[in-house]
Amino acid sequence: MPVAFITHPSFLLHEMGPYHPECPERLMAVGDRMIAAGIDPYLRHYTAPAATREQIARVHAASFIDEVEAASPEAGLHYIDPDTALNPHSLTAARHAAGAVVMGVDLVMRNECATAFCAVRPPGHHAERRRAMGFCLFNSVAIGAAHALAEHGLSRVAVVDFDVHHGNGTEDIFQGDPRVLMVGTFQHPLYPYCGFEDPAPNMVNVPLQAGAGSEDFRSAVVERWLPTLEKFKPQMILVSAGFDAHREDPLAGLKLTEADYAWVTHELVKVAARHADRRIVSSLEGGYALSALGRSAAEHVRVLVEG
Repeated sequence: MPVAFITHPSFLLHEMGPYHPECPERLMAVGDRMIAAGIDPYLRHYTAPAATREQIARVHAASFIDEVEAASPEAGLHYIDPDTALNPHSLTAARHAAGAVVMGVDLVMRNECATAFCAVRPPGHHAERRRAMGFCLFNSVAIGAAHALAEHGLSRVAVVDFDVHHGNGTEDIFQGDPRVLMVGTFQHPLYPYCGFEDPAPNMVNVPLQAGAGSEDFRSAVVERWLPTLEKFKPQMILVSAGFDAHREDPLAGLKLTEADYAWVTHELVKVAARHADRRIVSSLEGGYALSALGRSAAEHVRVLVEG
């Protein structure tokens, strides 16, 4: 079965000002690299729908959704915090980003595609139940996980987050929920300056120091992630696929390479084959060095294609 590649034109219209690192060119870098690396012919392209309010409200408070909608400007930029702004297209993009992950879940659950990669903006994993932050408005991966539980009858969903920044939003939404296991690596101390402890039994946080590279990352995966995933036996794996732990990325200090992203994807594919009927839905989070982002995302998707 093909790998779904899900995106939407609105993602290119969401801009947060000149020189902002979370820029439309990020998606261009990913798409161009899929073509240059010869991966694109193996993908089935889909246009993401907008997530419904009901789908978003499974993980975000109604009052928060109202606040984000009210903050959407008719012109110019409205800043939620110093790093996170909305332009007139941002709310639409955020709805379609969440809808992309929902679509990915539906496609793999219906066996139309084995796996899915959502090339989305804005990212989502910092968005908490009642707070937008860190370039993120709605938590797309969390919305997808909640959709899998509510609409497809799953009882065990794993969220894997290898972004260089801790996925505090996903943690805030699911900590203490035994149906969702979250495992993550990230640089610490670094924004959002939390996650150095496990707040609940279903959260496995592995902070890494600046300068950590392949050996440290792979040890964390082998020693902490994989045994926990094996015990949990997920029926689906959702990936918060941030590629900003790459050694070329300007916003952090880990030293991963595209080979590490290929390796960890291989490991997740093996877990999914054993427990989840191969079901993996991956959604783009960070990654701000354009060439490294494109190369890393391409290697991640190549492994999904190879299965």
